Amino acid sequence: MDFNLSEEHRLVRDAARDVLKPFVAKKAHYREMIMKRREFPEEVWRALSEAGFHGCLIPPEHGGTGAGMLAFAIVCETLAEYGFGNPLMILTAMDGQCILKHGSAELKARFLPRIARGEVKLCFALTEPNAGSNTFRLETLATRQADGTFRVRGQKTYITGANVADYALLVVRTMPLAEVEAQRLPKAYGVSLLLVDLKAPGVTLRMLPMRGIEGMNQYELFFDDAEVPADMLVGQEHGGMMSLFMSLNPERILAAATACGMTTHLLEQSVAYAKDRKVFKGRAIGEYQAIQHPLALVRIELEATRLLVHKAAWAWDKGLPPGEVGTLANMAKYKAAELAIMAADRAVQTHGGAGFSEEVGIVYYWDAARLLRTAPVSNEMVLNYIAEHTLGLPRSY
Repeated sequence: MDFNLSEEHRLVRDAARDVLKPFVAKKAHYREMIMKRREFPEEVWRALSEAGFHGCLIPPEHGGTGAGMLAFAIVCETLAEYGFGNPLMILTAMDGQCILKHGSAELKARFLPRIARGEVKLCFALTEPNAGSNTFRLETLATRQADGTFRVRGQKTYITGANVADYALLVVRTMPLAEVEAQRLPKAYGVSLLLVDLKAPGVTLRMLPMRGIEGMNQYELFFDDAEVPADMLVGQEHGGMMSLFMSLNPERILAAATACGMTTHLLEQSVAYAKDRKVFKGRAIGEYQAIQHPLALVRIELEATRLLVHKAAWAWDKGLPPGEVGTLANMAKYKAAELAIMAADRAVQTHGGAGFSEEVGIVYYWDAARLLRTAPVSNEMVLNYIAEHTLGLPRSY
């Protein structure tokens, strides 16, 4: 066993750091832009595109580098480590993997090279007002027309970055659940995946007044007889549920990697402040064990969590069975979410009153860290998964 990064992965990490250096020099500007004004950092996206990072998960035959999930996880962690976590980068990569593994040859040729070049951004539209973790109860319906196109009616909610994305990977019912149940078909039947142009007629966006994901806004999407061409179907009609579940693993791995980077970012700021801040008798607060020990614990947990994230990414790259990858991806997401919350809480406490200052910027990460316990999958659902699929306990929900 060798726990060192390969030379290739070290080069990826170093290249990501080099790309970010010009932006770090203007960190205050970008923090204001991303965290406060919630404007998308297009300059950063373009720089990552020029470096080829968007192509890590796209094979060379489709215009990418094929560097793999571990390489891309290292990129995502590095971005967050420098304060530039980008949820849309994760969502685009996740949707790209779904197209790669389940899309038609035409769909792959149309989208994968553009994803690799950073020319197209994708979001993910699953959650509905009446269907969150219970995906089977989706109500948004796509009906086949005589000419083969789909006509979509329904609503999605909590959709990250829909105002910036070009397309959404939309999870819909192509057969209503009532009809599925009447025919005594498996409840997973009748769900399909469609790539939808978010600027198409019949698609309306409404921004939600929410906080959370780093610098990104959340949206409701309304579909009022929106037409989707037949060739935008990803995978089999009525058989999209398995494609969906397999596609969620990359999101969880990359969200966990981002949480590790966020933890590093917060830890470095906390340590620097603890060394500099003096309160009693001219002594730095970092000399006191009440400050030292919690930060040391964050560092220990970071090492353990990063190893789990890297193992999950390695399992994806090795093509291990989806169940094995899913177990590791869910474990990594759980550990990373709890770690990010611990790091954010400790950073605020270490900074004292300054921890709540928007100028210092620590407080923004509390929202982002706390969200990870709930999304992209709640930690309770992760525990359900591990209990059922790893421990063999009865399904509890």
